Amino acid sequence: MVLDPRKKVILTITGRDAPGITSSLTAILNRDGVLLLDLEQSVTHGLLSLSMVIQFVGEEGDDKAVLKDLLFKAKELGVALDFTVVDGDEMLRSSNHQFAITLMSDDLQAKHVAAISAVLARRGVNIDSIRKLNERGLFCLEMLTYTSANMDLGALKDELLKVSTRYPTLDIAVQRESLYRRAKRLVVMDMDSTLIQVEVIDELAKRAGVGDQVAAITERAMQGEIGFDESLYERVALLKGLTEADLKHVAEAIPLTPGADILIKTTKRLGYKVALISGGFSYFGDYLKEKLGLHYVYTNQLEIIDGKLTGRVVGPIVNAERKAELLEQIARLEEVPLESVIAVGDGANDIPMLKKAGLGIAFNAKLKTRRAAPAAVNQRTLHSILYLLGITDKDIDEVGRL
Repeated sequence: MVLDPRKKVILTITGRDAPGITSSLTAILNRDGVLLLDLEQSVTHGLLSLSMVIQFVGEEGDDKAVLKDLLFKAKELGVALDFTVVDGDEMLRSSNHQFAITLMSDDLQAKHVAAISAVLARRGVNIDSIRKLNERGLFCLEMLTYTSANMDLGALKDELLKVSTRYPTLDIAVQRESLYRRAKRLVVMDMDSTLIQVEVIDELAKRAGVGDQVAAITERAMQGEIGFDESLYERVALLKGLTEADLKHVAEAIPLTPGADILIKTTKRLGYKVALISGGFSYFGDYLKEKLGLHYVYTNQLEIIDGKLTGRVVGPIVNAERKAELLEQIARLEEVPLESVIAVGDGANDIPMLKKAGLGIAFNAKLKTRRAAPAAVNQRTLHSILYLLGITDKDIDEVGRL
């Protein structure tokens, strides 16, 4: 008896991978009355997982003959074949209900996957696929998931955030799976404690002998306890008398954040524009622009007269609101939609910029910034941000060889 044409058959083939398995099985399906509706295949450590969805629309008895031939061929090939009949009118997954969940940890283990999977199960979210993005060990996993119901993304993120609180070394990023996740075109970064490992103003303060005073003001500003403009004026006033030679010395000693060069080189070769928008100072932003080949730099201008700092700032301040405005301005100039913009920062003054971008990332950030940002990454290397775009280590190595 022919299967009800509204029914579909899911074929699942597992076993040791070898050339010719897929071709042999699909050759059997190459008959009148058999429709191939879907096919997915993956190989993990030499083990094959092949799934196909077919539908019989031919003469009576065709279904039994095809399934019999498939089972014989699978036995001959040394693989296991199972089949399941499902309703043909099952709800198809919608792109509006697909999510990409990225997990990162130096100690990524089954307990982390179990905790995340439990949250997804409670919320009726199915895991479609899981793949490792890094090489050498297990550091980063990407889960592609879907649900047949409308999902409150904010609520899902909040629940997953509780998991990351239980496991401090675990980073979890949730994004809607769409073209825009993979089609980013502009990267905007903060400078101090993001692109570089230090706060430049603190390094200048050390040379001026006012390190403790400036560091205290800097911390209060980054925590959002006082206004950025006020704190900047106070700190710069303490730097009066430093020379251009002092600025040069500090600039040449600036340590880049590990992975910064990989992030910039990879995104540039993929056609991205890279911008630096910072509440720091133009002398250092311009230095990094030349060193790293940045496309845009917007920073604050220290007043220098007769080769010495006057303790004043020239022109408008690049504060939190200005950062967000500049991000939009660059996006317009490059004709890039905000959904295709990545913003990265660590301080409270980065929050408006992070919220404005399609993907805003709090990188090794203060608690207030982590809570406000759409995504948070607390890893040693800046290039780990590439994993959020679905870019693998193999992709990075390939781009590096271009």
